[in-house]
Amino acid sequence: MMKFLLRFLINFFDKIYRRILNIYSKFYCKVIFYLYNINYKKFTVYGKPFFRIAQTSKVFFGDNVTFTSGKNFNVIGGDIRLNILVGEGASLIFGDNIGISNSTFVCRKSITIEDNVLVGGGCIFYDTDFHTIHGEKRIKYFIDKEIDKDAISKDIHISKGVWIGGHCIILKGVRIGENSIIAAGSVISKSIPPNQIWGGNPITFIKNIE
Repeated sequence: MMKFLLRFLINFFDKIYRRILNIYSKFYCKVIFYLYNINYKKFTVYGKPFFRIAQTSKVFFGDNVTFTSGKNFNVIGGDIRLNILVGEGASLIFGDNIGISNSTFVCRKSITIEDNVLVGGGCIFYDTDFHTIHGEKRIKYFIDKEIDKDAISKDIHISKGVWIGGHCIILKGVRIGENSIIAAGSVISKSIPPNQIWGGNPITFIKNIE
């Protein structure tokens, strides 16, 4: 009887905690969106995401976008939160019906996700190399505590209907074709055709989607 009561109380207070956190997170997101001129339609948020948005950037979230952040709402990738960082002059566009969970987006040029895309927990999107390959310049930027302006950045484009499994890394210049699936734990460093399943590191073709 005591164990039953304790389970009931834990579940009860856990639900209250989640509900309060979601109310706060919704308010927090709306304030951030207002402060940084982020255009959005309807969104749902579970947990508190982290945003760092440059004033000169362009950010748009379409209809029915779901942000999930933290281990209290998704244990997959739950050792991290949802992080969205958009640099000066960069563009981050999410279409409609997008699900993002405990992932990180670093956007210094352009990241576009079209409609009906699901991104598993713990994924990473980098549209930049962060640093130049030239050692002297790289160290100078580091010493001067400046963003490396010589680092190469290229667009990332995720087409409609794509499903990206958990803990994938999507690198600069990648385009994933419509309805393709990326297996969990993959490193995507080259573009993927539509209607195919790819996976691994290095990423390789698995099969066509009939």
